[in-house]
Amino acid sequence: MSNAGFMPSNRVLCTIGLALATFMQVLDTTIANVALTSITGNLGASGEQGTWVITSFAVCNAIALPLTGWMARRIGEVRLFIGSVFLFIFTSFLCGIATSLPELVFFRALQGFVAGPLYPIAQTLLISIYPPARRGMALALLAMVAVVAPILGPISGGWLTDNYSWPWIFFINLPIGLFAMLVVWSQLGKRPDETKKVPIDYVGLALLVLGVGMLQVVLDKGNDLDWFESDFVLYGAAVAVVSLIAMVIWELTEKHPVINLRLFRHRNFTFGTIALVLGYSAFFGLNLLLPVWLQTQLGYTAVWAGLAAAPIGIVPVILSPVVGRFGHRVDMRLLTSLAFLAMSLSSFARAAFSIDIDYYHIAMVQLGMGLGVALFFMPATTILLSSLSHDEIADGSGLATFLRVLGGSFASSLTTWWWHRQAAVEHALLTEHVTAYSPQTQHYLDLLGGPSLQNYARIERLIEGQAYMISTVDYFALLGWIFLALMAAVWFAKPPFSSARGR
Repeated sequence: MSNAGFMPSNRVLCTIGLALATFMQVLDTTIANVALTSITGNLGASGEQGTWVITSFAVCNAIALPLTGWMARRIGEVRLFIGSVFLFIFTSFLCGIATSLPELVFFRALQGFVAGPLYPIAQTLLISIYPPARRGMALALLAMVAVVAPILGPISGGWLTDNYSWPWIFFINLPIGLFAMLVVWSQLGKRPDETKKVPIDYVGLALLVLGVGMLQVVLDKGNDLDWFESDFVLYGAAVAVVSLIAMVIWELTEKHPVINLRLFRHRNFTFGTIALVLGYSAFFGLNLLLPVWLQTQLGYTAVWAGLAAAPIGIVPVILSPVVGRFGHRVDMRLLTSLAFLAMSLSSFARAAFSIDIDYYHIAMVQLGMGLGVALFFMPATTILLSSLSHDEIADGSGLATFLRVLGGSFASSLTTWWWHRQAAVEHALLTEHVTAYSPQTQHYLDLLGGPSLQNYARIERLIEGQAYMISTVDYFALLGWIFLALMAAVWFAKPPFSSARGR
């Protein structure tokens, strides 16, 4: 039975339910980050062991994302969404009552896996209940969620941990998830779901789990283990590469692939996905580095670092509904190019920061970056989905979201590695000019009160701060050029850009 033409009795309420469930899931990708110290202290684990609370969620979430289309075909889109929300609530409860770190890591892994389908299926359902002229509104809403939730995660996580206890970062999902689940079920429960008993691609599934799982572990643990100086990283990377190459070859020849890589035959899906993944990766790296730099070099607390980054979400909240409503009247390639231009200019503005930069100027640049973000997600998503049929939407959304998440993981690891490496290089260059016999050094020591271990330590801290400052502004400038280069990518796509072709 076809679901074409089905409309919920209250589309606004249905949209709120879908958005809330998605918000809850995206929030959980970052909410535990600032609570790790409290979690490990309470459960008697080391800080290094505690990072598996983050890694386990990311690994299993990455594995589940490309499976979304296959699962939707097997059990139906609405049932998959409702089931995912229920299981996410349940696993969140299990995380909150965990009494040991192994328990918590296991439950977080389950939570990450069941959360995988939520974002792409919410996107698919929203597209199905809106007419073509208004689908931009739906995509803009999810874009706003994708931007705001990761920013609010560390802030809300820090507040809940400080004022209550770390289990509440998981318990908070229960009322939100239950409300969202009941709302969506009341609105879409009678929607006919088309299912197909397609065979299970066991080989593709095994290669996916092995390749993506190992790649995510390597990316998450690489910096801690000094990358290819570690045998674990070396062998893990080899297993990941071989498994992923084998998976691509297998999936392109399999009649019922678990991941539909044939979607890349669509020009718009290919270039839209490139723009989305690379643009998001640069955006993710920028917003990862900024709070870390503020905390480690400028002495900000986790909450204040989050508040300094938070203004990036203000403009998307205000502008996303406008872009969603009127954006279809403008060439999506133009909107995406303007987004990259705004993000590029804000990156170059950060490249002018100094170690004396104040909170106001940081927040204002973040506010300006929000303009680019507001113009980015909806047009890029519309472009990549524009040439897909309705039956391909869940596959396409899941695959694009998977690549976006994987791109964020690459950006996270590369950003951290590049930042520390570049700071070490700059530190070595700066210390060449600071010696005990240098007149400038002697003069500065005299201003501090004369040579002493304490004053030499102060000079060392000053050099380190300047080295990280140079590394930081160099990285921001690099991102500025990357955003400029990405402006050209979207122009390889071809209009028209209306989602869900064939509906």
